[in-house]
Amino acid sequence: MRTLAAEMIREKILHQTYEEVPYSVAVEIDEFVEEGKLARISATVLVERESHKAIVIGSTREAQGGRTDARREMEQIFGMKVFLQLWVKVREAWREDEHALTELGY
Repeated sequence: MRTLAAEMIREKILHQTYEEVPYSVAVEIDEFVEEGKLARISATVLVERESHKAIVIGSTREAQGGRTDARREMEQIFGMKVFLQLWVKVREAWREDEHALTELGY
């Protein structure tokens, strides 16, 4: 479920930002806690540039933004309410860092 959640978040962000942010977005699930019929998910969205960070933050705050769409899809698939907390951080050249790629599951 953690991997699926990360991919849903990433997909929605890429869909919302279109060509503004290249495919240099990764999502790392920091915490995934199930409490009865509620899942509390905390995730970090990694981008390679400061300018991409602003774009991603803007897209996730819109009413129909990436965060809302991802949360709704997770609720349908997981069959429970989802509290989704996202943090956006810049990690320059993470796609060229073998350790970062392994850590992110690539």
